[in-house]
Amino acid sequence: MQAQIFEHSTWIKETNPKIVKHQMQNLLNQSKFSIVGFMEHHFELQGYTAVWLLGESHLAIHTFPEQSKTYLQISSCNSDKHNIFCASLSEYRSNG
Repeated sequence: MQAQIFEHSTWIKETNPKIVKHQMQNLLNQSKFSIVGFMEHHFELQGYTAVWLLGESHLAIHTFPEQSKTYLQISSCNSDKHNIFCASLSEYRSNG
């Protein structure tokens, strides 16, 4: 097996922590990623960051409510799951 990491980063418009967390969890589940851990932090005034530890690497999100956007970055060693996630994310962005 060759060591390879597939990465994708983008911005989305949703900044509500509950909504973003739920939507990313759904996308990970649809993509069949193995979620082995989760950590989140709500900043005092505004903002939210969360990281999903995956058996295949990780997903991180960081909200910027003052700019009405959220940064998302996923890394994966599984190209099939990564491609499914990115396609689903693209569809989500088109509808959201």
